[in-house]
Amino acid sequence: MGQRICIIGSGFAGLSAACFLAGQGFEVDVFEALDKPGGRASLWEEKGFKFDMGPSWYWMPDVFERFFQQFNRQPSDYYQLVRLNPSYRIFWKDAAVDIPAGAVALGELFERWEPGSSRALQLYLREAARKYEIAMQKFVFKPGLSWLEFLDADIIRAIGKLDLLSSIQRHVGHFFKDERIRQIMQFPVLFLGSLPQDTPALYSLMNYADIELGTWFPIGGMYRVVEAMYALARSLGARFHFQQAVEQIMVKQSKATGVLTATGFQPADVVLATADYHHVEQSLLPEPYRQYRPSYWLSRRLSPSAMLYYLGIDRKLTGLRHHNLFFDTDFDRHARHIYAEPSWPEEPLFYLSVPSITDPSVAPSGQENLFVLIPLAPGLDGDTPRLREDYLQQVLNRIARHTGQHISSDPVYQKTFGPDDFVNRYHAFQGNAYGLANTLRQTAVWKPRMRSRKVENLFFAGQLTVPGPGVPPAIISGEIAARIITKYLHQLLPVI
Repeated sequence: MGQRICIIGSGFAGLSAACFLAGQGFEVDVFEALDKPGGRASLWEEKGFKFDMGPSWYWMPDVFERFFQQFNRQPSDYYQLVRLNPSYRIFWKDAAVDIPAGAVALGELFERWEPGSSRALQLYLREAARKYEIAMQKFVFKPGLSWLEFLDADIIRAIGKLDLLSSIQRHVGHFFKDERIRQIMQFPVLFLGSLPQDTPALYSLMNYADIELGTWFPIGGMYRVVEAMYALARSLGARFHFQQAVEQIMVKQSKATGVLTATGFQPADVVLATADYHHVEQSLLPEPYRQYRPSYWLSRRLSPSAMLYYLGIDRKLTGLRHHNLFFDTDFDRHARHIYAEPSWPEEPLFYLSVPSITDPSVAPSGQENLFVLIPLAPGLDGDTPRLREDYLQQVLNRIARHTGQHISSDPVYQKTFGPDDFVNRYHAFQGNAYGLANTLRQTAVWKPRMRSRKVENLFFAGQLTVPGPGVPPAIISGEIAARIITKYLHQLLPVI
C-alpha cells in the first residue's frame, strides 16, 4: 500500500492537486459533498439548457496550457477553445460599445475618445506585461509559508517594478483621462475585493491578461474544463467519492489520521482541504487544532458575494454579446455598496453572459441561455425571495431599455442563486463568491496558511490561500499544495 492522501473538495484546486499527487504515485481519494466534480464550478442542466453555475470567464490561457503540458497533454485534447471578438460589450447609460480583442483594435477605439491614448495604451500594456511576467515567474507559485521564500536577488530587484504602494485607480489615471477608458481599465479588478483606489497598481497585470492574452470560451461551457481535469485525474489513478461530505478531520497527537464521512472513517497519511478554509477550520477540526480564531476571520476583507440568475429564454436575442457589462448606473456608488458601506445596492451594475451566442449547444434550438451576476457585499442579511425577484425585474427592464427586447414573459426556465445559497451549498464564509480580497495585507504570507501550524500533515488549497481568487489561481494553488505535500511525504519538510 502506498501513502494515502484524502482531498476534501473537487473544485479546480482539488482537481489540480489530485492530478499532481496521483501522478506522483500516491493513493489519492477525493471526497465531494455534491453529486459531481467542480465545487463552485458546477453544471446545472434543465430543460435542455446547460448552465455554468460558477466561473464564466476563461482568462489566462497560459495557465491552463501549462497545467496540461505537465502531463504531456494540452487543452485541445479535451475541449475546443475559441477566442471571443469582441471580448465583451459594455452598456453605459446612453451608449453601448464593443471592446475588441487585441491591443491594436482597442487602441483605435480609445483614440476616438482621447487623442494620444493608443500610444498610452501601448506603454501601459508594456508595463503590465512586465508585471505579469515577474508575478508568474517569481511570486505566484510560492506557497507563502515564510518570507524566506522571497529572499532572492531577482525578486528583490523586481519588487520596485510592481507598483505595490500605488493604487490601480491612480495608475490608470496617470495614463488615461477619459472616464470610459478608466472604467474599462479598472473593470478587471472589480472582483478582487476592494475599491480601485485601495487595490495595488500591481493588478494592472489583469489588463494584460484581458487585452493581450484574450478572452476565450471552451465549447460546451466552462464545465468542460472541470470534466477534462476530472478525466485526467482518474486516468492517473485518483479515486472520487461523490455525495460524501467530510464531517470531521480526525486528529491524534497533532497528526491527522483521516477523515470521517457518512460511510465511515477513511484513513490518510495526509489530508488536503480545498473546501472553504473557514468551514474546514471552524466545523471539521476539533477546537484545539484550529489555527485561527473567529475574530481573525471577521477581520478579513472578503471578495464580493453575488446574486446569480440562470434564465432559459424561448427565442434568440439580438443586441447582446457573449459577455455584457451593464455600467449604466453609478459605478462608484455600487462599488461603495460593496466595499465601503456594505448594503444592498438600489441600482446595481450587473454582468450578463449569453454563451449560446457563441455555442448553441448550451441551449435548445432557437433558444437562449442567460447568466446574470450582480456583485454584492459579503455578509448581508435579508436575502429574501422578494428581493431576488425585484433585482431580476430591474435587470430585465434594463436589458429591455438598452436592446429593445422585452423578455420578462419569455423565460421558460429560471433559477436564482443568492448569498444564502453560497453559504448553504458551498459553506462559503459570509456568502463570499471568490475568496479573500486581493489587498496588500492579504498577500503571500499574510493569507491563510497552506500548511497547518497545529496539525502536521494537514494542508490547504483553494481561493482563500495563495495565490488568490479565480480559476487560474485555484489551479495553481492545487499544484503548489501538491508540491509541498510531496516534499512532506518525502521527509523534505520539517516536522512542526
